Amino acid sequence: MTAFFQSLGLSYEWAWTVATLTGIIVISLLVMFSVAMVIYVDRKVLGAIMMRRGPNVVGPFGLLQSFADGLKVFLQETIIPSAANKGIFLLAPIITFTVALAAWAVIPFSAGVVLADVNVGLLYILAISSMGVYGVVMAGWASNSKYPFFSAMRASAQMISYEVSIGFVLVCVVLFAGTFNMSGIVEAQRGFGFGLINGYVVHPLLFPMWVVFFISSLAETARAPFDLTEAESELVAGYQTEYSSMSFALFWLGEYANILLMCSLNTLLFWGGWLPPLDWAPLYFVPGIVWFLLKTFAFFLMFSWIWATVPRYRYDQLMRLGWKVFLPMSLMFVVVTSGWLMATGHFDSTAPTAPANTADFVQAAPAQATAERGQS
Repeated sequence: MTAFFQSLGLSYEWAWTVATLTGIIVISLLVMFSVAMVIYVDRKVLGAIMMRRGPNVVGPFGLLQSFADGLKVFLQETIIPSAANKGIFLLAPIITFTVALAAWAVIPFSAGVVLADVNVGLLYILAISSMGVYGVVMAGWASNSKYPFFSAMRASAQMISYEVSIGFVLVCVVLFAGTFNMSGIVEAQRGFGFGLINGYVVHPLLFPMWVVFFISSLAETARAPFDLTEAESELVAGYQTEYSSMSFALFWLGEYANILLMCSLNTLLFWGGWLPPLDWAPLYFVPGIVWFLLKTFAFFLMFSWIWATVPRYRYDQLMRLGWKVFLPMSLMFVVVTSGWLMATGHFDSTAPTAPANTADFVQAAPAQATAERGQS
């Protein structure tokens, strides 16, 4: 895209700036439109499982229901409790919404279709997603109400508990891929299973890790059966109790953007990302972004199915699953995975060739850097 704007006569700096801003706007609009559609899908799936119709009035087949709901909350008045800390109260949903969008900067939709193809993309996602809890805690504290405060404490403990397990799962994936780059992780899955299947999930050491990651994704996004932060029978509406109009809508948008993010991470880390299911030439005629969206949507359907059918956990069950089951299990698989890869010589085949001696490296490095600058 930078080259396109350069062809219009812009300098490299201005072309890069305009291309980056264009990419941010396109990705943000795509995510927001996807959120509106998956909210509709969520309600239709729930309706089908509960043997009712769901949205079917606004627009054809009810497709415009999410936009009507958005317009409704946009036109409503924002009510701030008199005892609330107004600054933090208003800042909390903004942080939640902004952090949810910022994580999409390193998500590759297809080969080369990524806003920032950084080498530490996986670490960036792990860091930025952990910041989402700040918005929830700030909302619970600033509301100056006991139910939102209890919800904020639950949310912080829940997210911290399951992020530990997610971190160890990601270590297993990085050990196989040899990189933190999201595009590199996807490419490492090409023909991984028996030289035919694109995806890490077929490996006997990584399939259990995908199961842990998928369940932890539900807990990380406070999705049923782990929606203890919004348990209406206990906490009214949790940290969102005192919110209304657009401040409530920002929490809603941020929550579904995070759900889509976790669905896309399941796709990218274990199921081949934008690659077709099989490493078979005719399947590559389908654009990679189509495969990526289909897989992500399939995971969202699984999220909806679980929400409609699995009862909510008790809080002690939630903590026990995270600390006594997933944490020891994921830590054990890190040890087993690294040991198996060492035994099979995986690291020897992926390690870069070292220079013969230090003097050769010192002499070769400046020349290589100069050549790379000349090519760029």
